[in-house]
This record gives sequence, structure tokens and C-alpha cells, in this order.
Amino acid sequence: MNAFSRPQKLDAAPRPGDDMPSYDARDLIADGVQARVVLDGQSYFLRITRAGKLILTK
Repeated sequence: MNAFSRPQKLDAAPRPGDDMPSYDARDLIADGVQARVVLDGQSYFLRITRAGKLILTK
């Protein structure tokens, strides 16, 4: 997957009242450790740390 392809939604069963889309961070990042996320022309970077935490920076 490249930075411009659309990630796949998770197939987890929705919980009552939970209607927001869910994405697996590893699908967004693909084979690397970082992905670019663009919002209104601004780039942000989503990174998975060695400890398995997510960091979003501008």
C-alpha cells in the first residue's frame, strides 16, 4: 500500500453506539514504521514506536 491508497476497514463486530470507522494502524503504515496522513493540505506523520505505541506529529 502506498501513502495515497485507501486503508481497509477492520471487520470487527461493532459495539452498540460505536458507528465510527476503525482502521488497523499497521494497515495504514504498511511495511514501514511511519505513514503520512493529510488533512486539509496539512501533512501529519503517524509512527509506531519500538514499544508499540502510536505517535502523531505535524
